[in-house]
Amino acid sequence: MPKRILMLGTFDSKGPEYAFLRERLLSHGCEVLAVNAGVFGSTDLFPIDVEAGEVARNGGEALMALRDQQDRGKAMEIMSRGAMWLVRDLFDAGKFDAIIGMGGSGGTGIVTTAMRNLPLGVPKLCVSTLASGNTAPYVGTKDIILMPSIADVAGINRISRQVLTQAAAAICGMIQAVVPTPETEKPLIAASMFGNTTKCVDACRQALNESGYEVLVFHATGTGGRILESLADAEMVDAVLDITTTEWADELCGGVLSAGSERLDAPGRRGLPHVIVPGCIDMCNFSGMANVPERYREAGRQFYEWTSTVTLMRTTAAENARMGQIFAEKANAAKGPVAFVFPLRGVSMLDADEGLFCDRAADQAFFDAVKATARPDIPIIEVDANINDSAFSAKCVEVLLELIACQRTEASTQPSPGAE
Repeated sequence: MPKRILMLGTFDSKGPEYAFLRERLLSHGCEVLAVNAGVFGSTDLFPIDVEAGEVARNGGEALMALRDQQDRGKAMEIMSRGAMWLVRDLFDAGKFDAIIGMGGSGGTGIVTTAMRNLPLGVPKLCVSTLASGNTAPYVGTKDIILMPSIADVAGINRISRQVLTQAAAAICGMIQAVVPTPETEKPLIAASMFGNTTKCVDACRQALNESGYEVLVFHATGTGGRILESLADAEMVDAVLDITTTEWADELCGGVLSAGSERLDAPGRRGLPHVIVPGCIDMCNFSGMANVPERYREAGRQFYEWTSTVTLMRTTAAENARMGQIFAEKANAAKGPVAFVFPLRGVSMLDADEGLFCDRAADQAFFDAVKATARPDIPIIEVDANINDSAFSAKCVEVLLELIACQRTEASTQPSPGAE
C-alpha cells in the first residue's frame, strides 16, 4: 500500500511551489493529502483535501471573520492552532505517514506548530527561509528537519526546483526507512549531562548498560532538558538519572540555557523513578562576557570563560538555597519513587577541592534547603566525593536501581483490576 504524505501550507500564496512539490512526491510513488492553511484563498493547480475553512474552525474562528479582520498576527495564531489540532486528528485516524511543508516566517510557523504536535518518529520536513537562524521556536523538542530554502520561497526557478526536488526525495526516503529493532528491548533510562559532569555520566551509563539498561543522555543546554522532560511526560523512558540539573541555575539567574520552570516536573508527574543530583548548579551560562548582565558585572561576581562564546558565573549561597527549595518542592510533588544524592566535595569539575568555583558554603546552602523542605520519606544520600569521582557515580547507580526495584515490588503487590 502506498505511503501517504500530508502536504501542509498556505496554498493561496505558494500554489505553484506546492504544485511542484506535490508532483515530486507523486513521482516517488507516494500519495499526497493536501491541507490548505491559506487565509485568503486556495489554488486550482492541484486537488485540495482539506480547505482552510476547516483549519480555521479547528482553531476556533470562522475563515471569513479572519479575512474581514485583516489582522495577520491573529490569523497566523488561529491557523497555527487549527492546523495543530486538525493534523493530529488526521494522524490519529491513520490518514498519513509523514508531513512536509514550506514557507517564510508565517508558513514555517504554521507548518512546524502542526509538526510539534506529532509523535517522535513521524517524518517531518519543512523547507524554510528561517532554517539557518534561531530554529528553537520552530523545532522545539521534536524531530523536525528544517531545510534551508536558499532563496525565498517565491516561484519555481533553478534553485527552488533543486531544493524542492531534494526535499521530496528526502521525505519519501524517510517514510520508506525501516528502523531495525533488537530481539529484546532494554528498559530506557534518561540521564542529563554537561561538560563538567561527563566523567560521572559516562561511568553511570557504563554501569547501567552492564545491568541491562539502555541510557539516553541529554546535554543540559535548555533544549536537552526540555526533551528529557517531554520523553518522561510521554512515558517513553522507564527512569530518570538527573545528574546535571544546571538548567535551573540559568532559569533562576537569567542565563541562556534555561529549560523552563517545569524542569524536574515530568518524571514525578508520571511516577517514574527519579534520582536528582545538583550537578553544575554552581554555574550559570552566558554567551560570552559581553553578554553578561551589567548587574552581575557590577556586583563583582566570579566568572570563568569556558570558551570564547561561553562564560560561566558562579552561583551564590542565596541562589543555591532557592534552588534547593525548588528542587525539594518538585520532589515533594512526585507520584513515584524519588531520591537526592549529594556530592559533598563539589557539584561540578570546577567546584572540586581547590577548584576555581569551589565554594562549600554555597553548596551547603543548597543541601540545607533541600533537607529543610523535602518530605521526610524522600531519601537524601550524601557522598563524601566530587561529582566526577567513581564513588559518587557508583552510588547514583545504586540508588536508581533501588528505586526501580522498589517500584517493581510495589507494582507486583497491587491487586489486579477487578480483583476483590
